[in-house]
Amino acid sequence: MGSKNYKALKTGILLINLGTPDSPETGDVRKYLREFLMDRRVIDIPYLNRFTLINFVIVPLRAPKSSKVYKELWDEKGSPLLYYGLELKDLLQKALGNNFQVAFGMRYQSPSIESAMEELEGKGLDKILVIPLFPQYASASTGSAIEKTMEIIKSWEVIPEIKFISNFLDHPLFIKTFAAIGKKYLDKENYDHYIFTYHGLPERQIKKASVQSYCQLNDVCCSKYHSKNKYCYRAQCFETTRLLVKELNIPEGKYTVAFQSRLGKNPWIKPYTDEIIKDLAKKGVKSVLAFSPSFVADCLETTIEGGVEYRNLFKEHGGERWQLVESLNVHPMWVECLKEISLKN
Repeated sequence: MGSKNYKALKTGILLINLGTPDSPETGDVRKYLREFLMDRRVIDIPYLNRFTLINFVIVPLRAPKSSKVYKELWDEKGSPLLYYGLELKDLLQKALGNNFQVAFGMRYQSPSIESAMEELEGKGLDKILVIPLFPQYASASTGSAIEKTMEIIKSWEVIPEIKFISNFLDHPLFIKTFAAIGKKYLDKENYDHYIFTYHGLPERQIKKASVQSYCQLNDVCCSKYHSKNKYCYRAQCFETTRLLVKELNIPEGKYTVAFQSRLGKNPWIKPYTDEIIKDLAKKGVKSVLAFSPSFVADCLETTIEGGVEYRNLFKEHGGERWQLVESLNVHPMWVECLKEISLKN
């Protein structure tokens, strides 16, 4: 009897996404930006320099502008990143059943990782599986989420076995789900070119994570995915693209990998999405289907930057049709992917 009861104990599943302001109002956006940008893994410069730059330059300038953009993103349900996250939690809970307890938290703002961990603490869990919802590992996203989780759990009186999922960039169901969403558009019309646009990172962060100085930030070192570049964010993005291109049967020469959302004057990983868009339009490309495979839920970087700003930029330089493929959000295959990851681990 005791053995059966032991086996019935639940496994905790902690889903983590980046975060969103509590509202699109300037005050809440300012609060969110301060917490986000003060993370040493996001802006990796000495504390005093970071504090001064963020609180006296970046946030005062960006908060009012970002507030206007967040108001474009917000809908009747609020922030898509938040409500899709909460719905995903409920759907995964239903898919996994009573032997699992699923919690959802944001690295920045609400619901916090702390509040999500409170749902799991003291429940006699055998194990906690932490799944940062970032397909490709980066110190500024996955690394930060893992660090914060460890910081919280170290104060628990009883610490169960804990496992972290560092990436899922090549999980078959992750690839198949993005491809399935993209095929909805491919079945309706043909496109001249395909862009796979990922969130950018400063080049210095790639070099800091390099194994034996392998990463050279070019297409040669990212042409294959292996043990020396398995934690290189750029190499992971290229590998995700190769798998998606194969699944979608996109010919070589018809697609481009690019990186968006750069900040400041220091070099970020290239090529830059906005520059690629301008070049394609000037070369006579009239229609583009764009994917954002570093995001699993629609947010500012997909809906607004990728869907609106890039469309306007493309048309401004001579393009005609720009279509962004939406994120995974709560697609049934995505829920199944997370279920498979949970059961396997």
